[in-house]
Amino acid sequence: MSAEYGRTLKRLGIRRSSGRTGICFDNAMAESFFGVLRNERVSRMSYLAREAARQDITRHIEFWYNSKRLHSAVGYRPPREVHAEHTRLRIAG
Repeated sequence: MSAEYGRTLKRLGIRRSSGRTGICFDNAMAESFFGVLRNERVSRMSYLAREAARQDITRHIEFWYNSKRLHSAVGYRPPREVHAEHTRLRIAG
């Protein structure tokens, strides 16, 4: 891990992963997300250009995945709803 990356994490208050290279548990959430993205969107589309893919995937994440898709890990609620609740509780507390 580069020293600059480490300083950035520290400045932002982000804790470094404790796993070693090749340990799958550190990356399980990202792997799950990208698997769902591939299955639900990317594999069903045909993109003519990288920019078209970027725009479509961004729209899919912002307008479907984060705001409407229900996630079992957060009580079958959409991530945007869970984030808003967390923000309200943090501000209130």
